[in-house]
Amino acid sequence: MKTRILSAIFMIMLVAPFIILGGNLYFAAIYVLSLVGLKEFINIRETKKSLPIFVRFISYILMTLFIFTIEYTTPLMTLDIRLLSGIFIAYLVPLIIYNDNKVYSVVDAFYLITAVLFLGFSFSMLILVRNISINHLLFVLLIPIVNDSYAYITGSLIGKTKLLESISPKKTVEGAIGGLAMAVIVCSYFYTTIIDPTISSSVIITITIFLSIISQFGDLIFSSIKRYFGKKDYSDLIPGHGGILDRLDSLIFVLIAYVLLLSML
Repeated sequence: MKTRILSAIFMIMLVAPFIILGGNLYFAAIYVLSLVGLKEFINIRETKKSLPIFVRFISYILMTLFIFTIEYTTPLMTLDIRLLSGIFIAYLVPLIIYNDNKVYSVVDAFYLITAVLFLGFSFSMLILVRNISINHLLFVLLIPIVNDSYAYITGSLIGKTKLLESISPKKTVEGAIGGLAMAVIVCSYFYTTIIDPTISSSVIITITIFLSIISQFGDLIFSSIKRYFGKKDYSDLIPGHGGILDRLDSLIFVLIAYVLLLSML
């Protein structure tokens, strides 16, 4: 626990200046995180089967193109159709070149296509939301932080009923409810105080309930991926916390849902 707390403090001190300053420095930080996240996603796949060096190299190139070519000016991000076509071609053509399912199969191809598209969009949305406003980014960050923290506290104190033991053995229904309740209270207050004091209480409470539930689903989805590959964490990059994807799993899904809401409101 001590290692986990110290790592959390160090991460906050490391990340805070990038979030506050924004601009190119923040963009560069998110780009680096996107490559690390992709590496973790590829590495966990390789616990069952090694991937050719060429397609791994292409993956980092495509992630770079994704981050650098997408538009971040509106809540509806635009993706160049040429890049999208290039991603499919880059992963499907090697099927013919290798012509050996033991080396590179269609399952590998679509796993990597999904990895680049999903992680590319997710990390791009971190840039998009920061470009909209630092307060919007802080709101999105608060939801999984408060949710996870109070789910852990509540679960430790009164948790008895397992939530989904096969996916995440330590999570409890009581913890999930406690995390949800506190996230709604804290994040609704933050939004009405910092972002929009005129918003209806019922609207912001509904939004935070929705995003808090999405946060918990995101955590469970990423946990199920780890369980499928027989891993506890995506990596051991952060002592006591695992890898980048272990820390951003809930946030990724909250980002997707929040950007969708912004485009509709």
